Amino acid sequence: MVDIGTFATLYAVDDTHLLRRYRSGRDAGGEARLLSHLHSHGVPVPQTIHLGGPDLQVEWLHGPTLLQGLVSGEVGIGQGATLLADLHTQLHSAPLPDTPDATPGTSVVHLDLHPGTVVLSEEHGPVVVAWGSADIDDPSTDCACTALIIGEVAADTGEEYAAAARALLASFLHAAPRFTPAHLEAAGAYRRRDPGLSAAERDLIPASQHLVTRLLDVTAHPGW
Repeated sequence: MVDIGTFATLYAVDDTHLLRRYRSGRDAGGEARLLSHLHSHGVPVPQTIHLGGPDLQVEWLHGPTLLQGLVSGEVGIGQGATLLADLHTQLHSAPLPDTPDATPGTSVVHLDLHPGTVVLSEEHGPVVVAWGSADIDDPSTDCACTALIIGEVAADTGEEYAAAARALLASFLHAAPRFTPAHLEAAGAYRRRDPGLSAAERDLIPASQHLVTRLLDVTAHPGW
């Protein structure tokens, strides 16, 4: 066993592959098809093969997460924020897969894209992982989800890295495409439905929404 995630367990197969198994028994076929589609269009995702039922064979990416890079100081806050914004742009620019949910103005969205779900891999550079929440939706809501997740850390007064998270949030809002209060509300709804959130994390959502709204105003009027 390599890791026990929120919803899945990872097992080492060999030096280059992992077995990722959903503990709920959830079928992983749709996720594998989505990742194959995104990979074919140049989005930096791990190569994945559906082994049937809840099992995926996933490329084993070696390297720290973006979060680890930020904490260690190997990645600067501005650099990390720009990387997150660029990853959103790459993802949202990919053609939609053939699905009834694909309507004008929508794209594939990750909905959990943050420094902990980006691996700075030795093999391919930055790669986005943890696609269990992916959907088809407004790309601006996806950007708002990233801001909201970072904001939850920034709004936690007992968090050691709250000040750094606030700086990362401000930099991300400057680098990423603009979104509206409606997108932020939609992001909050996604977060509240996330079964992996603890009660304490869920309690931070309103404070994060308030902080993101304030910083959106500041980045819109930098002369204030």
